[in-house]
Amino acid sequence: MAIRPTARTDVNRSAVLAQLGAQGPASRADLARTLGVSPALMTQLTKDLLSDGLIVELEHSPSQGGRPARMLGLAASGGRAIGVKVVADHVAFVEVGLDGEVLRSASEPFDATATTLLADLASLLERFIAGGSGTRLLGIGVGVPGAVDRQGNGVVDSTQLGWNQVPVGETLRRALNLPVIVENNVNALAMAERLYGVGRRHDSFLVVTIGTGVGAGIVVDGVVLRGSSGGAGEIGHTPVVEDGPLCTCGNTGCLEALIGETALVRAGRERGVIGATAGIAALRAAADAGDPAAASIFSEAGHLLGRTLAGIVQALDPELVILLGEGTAAWPHWAFGFEPSFRASLLPLRRGIGVAVESWQDESWAQGAAALVLATPFDSEGVAGDQGRLVRERLVGGGGA
Repeated sequence: MAIRPTARTDVNRSAVLAQLGAQGPASRADLARTLGVSPALMTQLTKDLLSDGLIVELEHSPSQGGRPARMLGLAASGGRAIGVKVVADHVAFVEVGLDGEVLRSASEPFDATATTLLADLASLLERFIAGGSGTRLLGIGVGVPGAVDRQGNGVVDSTQLGWNQVPVGETLRRALNLPVIVENNVNALAMAERLYGVGRRHDSFLVVTIGTGVGAGIVVDGVVLRGSSGGAGEIGHTPVVEDGPLCTCGNTGCLEALIGETALVRAGRERGVIGATAGIAALRAAADAGDPAAASIFSEAGHLLGRTLAGIVQALDPELVILLGEGTAAWPHWAFGFEPSFRASLLPLRRGIGVAVESWQDESWAQGAAALVLATPFDSEGVAGDQGRLVRERLVGGGGA
């Protein structure tokens, strides 16, 4: 058994895991150089992590002469995290390893308006946890469509769910006796991008989601910006037109009320493109089949998204925009309106900014929530509070089942 490290070394052990998780396999020398520790300390740190089964030795790196370096990588079996996506009518779960790979997933019906909603959510989580792999469970990340006061507290306000000051974090911690970190679902996706996606190669970027709603995760210098009350990135509630349609937030003419899924379906029905009971899938199918009216609805939405997003890019100056969400399934139709509108609305020096449209899977939201747990070694600002400390203790100290 490895000798347990001091508090200072605990931080360094977490930093090693964080670096390997964010950047992939590396040699001991590379890790020591990146983290600013001595080669001797790095040798001891990695020895302990290997003994605890949190990292593994991989192939040798190419040599420029001399002895080739042995590469180190995360051991997916060294721990696991559970991610939860909460929406109005169902809950999605994933279990992931330390490397972010999804080990299993599930989806269950859920009524976000029920008086027993928190007890129901805890019960569904207990059932999912019981079917786990048995390796140590580091904690639970919960992603919700709304504002969260602090990740470690987990008090949620959500217009989409009809929640006002719902104590999600406290209730689940008490019921499950596990660390629970709660965050806005788009912020959680942004953290997943920072750890495992395109964003790992960029310090400052935007994650923009389109689908039922419209939201953004803002990453600046590697940190997800939360704002004063945890509500940063609510670009769906940017006022776009005067006297527009009513939005779920209570205002009128918001971007989300104009280009969210409900708005697109309404336009499709009003223009006779789809039937009175048809939904977004039928509208997308019509556009895919070449219906010009259906394609026009998506293109108009892309135009509005482009103009609005250009203003946000002007203000924040990110290196990259990453588009995600259920709505990207129809992105070829959105793009006709988005690209010219977005580029033309930018200052000339920013017109070359990259836009990455990533493929979408239903479990992506929950995977983002799980990243909240796996990202705690990055939490130098203490955003996750006491819950982040508990996760780190389990990660570096082996606590928990």
